[in-house]
Amino acid sequence: MIEYTNITKDLPESVPFVGPETQERNLGFSFLARLGANESGFGPSNDAIKIMARESKNIWKYGDPESYDLRRALADKHHVSMKNIVVGEGIDGLLGYLVRLFISPGDNVVTTNGAYPTFNYHVIGFGGKLSKVEFLDDREDLNSILAAAIKTKAKLVYCSNPNNPMGTINNPNHLADFVKELPSECLLCLDEAYCDFLDADLIPKIEVENQKIIRMRTFSKAYGLAGARCGYAIGSEGLIKSFDKIRNHFGMNRTAQLAALASVKDKNHISEVRKKVKSSISTLSEIAIENKCLPVDTYANFIAIDCRKDDIFAKKVVKELAKRKIFVRMPFSYPQNRCIRVSAGSMDDMNIFRKEFSEVLKELR
Repeated sequence: MIEYTNITKDLPESVPFVGPETQERNLGFSFLARLGANESGFGPSNDAIKIMARESKNIWKYGDPESYDLRRALADKHHVSMKNIVVGEGIDGLLGYLVRLFISPGDNVVTTNGAYPTFNYHVIGFGGKLSKVEFLDDREDLNSILAAAIKTKAKLVYCSNPNNPMGTINNPNHLADFVKELPSECLLCLDEAYCDFLDADLIPKIEVENQKIIRMRTFSKAYGLAGARCGYAIGSEGLIKSFDKIRNHFGMNRTAQLAALASVKDKNHISEVRKKVKSSISTLSEIAIENKCLPVDTYANFIAIDCRKDDIFAKKVVKELAKRKIFVRMPFSYPQNRCIRVSAGSMDDMNIFRKEFSEVLKELR
């Protein structure tokens, strides 16, 4: 019998997330309000929808393995060279490639306890050794991350800005200083999945050819293309070129590439989505306060609501909302797990959540 690799044999049989579809199958019904995955319920650009409908007949073709047109449009958007951009199957896919590029069994990696678990999933899958630091005031603690990176001689560190699961940010100048202070042999993976909801002055300004950072972006959030699986990374030319050594060159499907390209060109759609998200987050904050809960200031398309008790109570809230056909999630690290996390949504979603959240809290209290 052929044996699995030693790394694989020791891995747990688990996935980073249990999807809402799994929960729906287990519960025997579909959710009325899907507010747990930070997707954009406001949908993609109309231009992207038209492209996807038109191009469906051409799905027999492979996508461009270089994603040339999309990379050119992204280079123009970010005022960099095409050689500074790689396109991949969402940030999740790019994280896997990044870890494969740098991490061998036993190599040290630093992240925050409670931060995006898919990064950890890839690190463990390639035999890396994870060191986790705690949040500080519901933010990723840059000082602790730096200290851990130096102490462990880490090859990779991970930080998200805005942060998931809390929606908080770090000062852009502090992030820029953090990169300067990282050891030369350490690379920062800066996950900026939610940066399209930020004003420009809140995004750190770091030279694109800085070899100590790679920045991850996505079409899954503000652009409303989560199901298309399209993301990209911005980094120094040499680093980006290295992805060609190991990436799946036909990993991007043609329709997703064209939809993403149309989305980049449609400037009005992002502006409208940002307005809708802001309005929805405001409503969710009101709902939290109405129910004697505390909304955490957020810069993303979701909000963490402090239920003002412990993780056991928050878990009951999530479970009871699911029974009422509302899908939300919660952070899994202390003390963030005192909260539930709710995505921005339509007015109908907000009305459903307002009613059921209030009823659930009354029952549980």
